[in-house]
Amino acid sequence: MACCVLQITGLIFGGIGMVGTMAATVMPQWRVSAYIDGNIVVFETIWEGLWMDCISQLGIRLQCKFYDSVLGLPPPLEAFRALMCIAIILSIISFLMAIVGVKYTHRTKKDPQGISVFILAAGVAFLLTAIFVLIPVSWTGGSIIHDFYHPEVPKALKRELGAALYVGWVSTALLITAGAMYCSF
Repeated sequence: MACCVLQITGLIFGGIGMVGTMAATVMPQWRVSAYIDGNIVVFETIWEGLWMDCISQLGIRLQCKFYDSVLGLPPPLEAFRALMCIAIILSIISFLMAIVGVKYTHRTKKDPQGISVFILAAGVAFLLTAIFVLIPVSWTGGSIIHDFYHPEVPKALKRELGAALYVGWVSTALLITAGAMYCSF
């Protein structure tokens, strides 16, 4: 019975991690404009994401623009896009493998070896997905923090950590938990 509860819990964590991975990929709030000094009145907030930039004016009007050229993007951004897209595909595959493993664990007790292959594969895939999400999210967070405290970066170009990074970190934690649960079987 405890085995079934852990499998269902791992499936829930993996599903939430999968949705969080998708959300972090499409959210434009990876880098958010930072306001330094005594500037209290803020008319514009700038968001920079993997796919677009957005400008919010007074919290009323939001204008978003997709990046014009794929070839004009910086190489790290291209790599982060690729890693996050691979993470989405891999999280869907691992979630489906986990569903198959959990479903057939409850149905058949005759071939536990065949079932554990699905569960183990789902666990490894969840862990691999967590790595693919963690790399771009942590790299972006590290570069934002480095630029924020670097004295040669102009104040207008300094950014803060956006909500998508936090979603990515929580998704990574959930995917690691789900992967660890399935690998422990």
